[in-house]
Amino acid sequence: MISNLLLIDIETVPIVQNFNDLDSNWQQLWQDKISKSLPDTITAEESWKMRGGIMAEFGKIICISTGYFFEDENRNKCFKIKSISGTDETQVLQEFTTLCNKFYSLNKNFIFGGHNIKEFDIPYICRRLLINNLPLPEYLWLHDRKPWEIKMFDTLSWWKFGDNKNYTSLHLLANTLNIPTSKGDIDGSMVQDVYYNDKDINRIVEYCQRDVVVVANIILRFKNEPLLNEKYIFIVK
Repeated sequence: MISNLLLIDIETVPIVQNFNDLDSNWQQLWQDKISKSLPDTITAEESWKMRGGIMAEFGKIICISTGYFFEDENRNKCFKIKSISGTDETQVLQEFTTLCNKFYSLNKNFIFGGHNIKEFDIPYICRRLLINNLPLPEYLWLHDRKPWEIKMFDTLSWWKFGDNKNYTSLHLLANTLNIPTSKGDIDGSMVQDVYYNDKDINRIVEYCQRDVVVVANIILRFKNEPLLNEKYIFIVK
C-alpha cells in the first residue's frame, strides 16, 4: 500500500571542497580507495570532485527530502513533502531520525521508498549515522538481515525486472515513462558547486524535493494510477 511508504532522496557533497583540504592521512586513504577504479590520467583533485560526495567515508549529507501519500477529506490523492537540510550533518541526521521515529510510531508497517535507495541513499544514511556517533534506529538495523528481509520500494529495482546489469537514472526513467522530471536550473552534478561556491542550499533543497515528486509519480505509473495533481502537493517547512 502506498500509504505505508516514506519516500526519501538525499543530496551529498564531499566532506571538504578540495582534495588539498584533506590532511595527508586522508589524502592517502582517498588514493587507496579510488586507485583501482579510475584511470591514472585523472588527478586526485579531479577524482575528488567526481566521487568524493558519493562515498560515505569521504562525503556528508546536506539534504534529506521525504514525502508520503495521503487522501484528503474528499479522497483526493495528496502528497506531503518535508525536507531537512543544513551544513551541520549531525543535526540533519538527528532531525531525520526524529521524523522517521514519528512515522514509525504511527505505522509499524512503514517502508522506505525511492530510486536506487537500496544501493545508495539508505546505506549512505546508515554509515553517516555511525560516523556521527548516532544510534541506528531499529528500522535501519539492516546489516544482519537477509536480502529478502529488507523491505524497500526501490523504483530502480522494479525497473530492472531481474536484470541486475541494468542501471537507469531517475531522469531517464521519468522521461521513458513520460513523467515530468526534476531537471531545472540544477542537476546532481552541480550540487557540490552550488553548495560550496554559491552557498545556496535552498536551490539544492528544491531540486531534492522535485526528485521526490518524480519518484512518487513513477510509483503511481507502476500502479497504473493518475499522476499527482500539483495542487495536491504540499511542502511543509
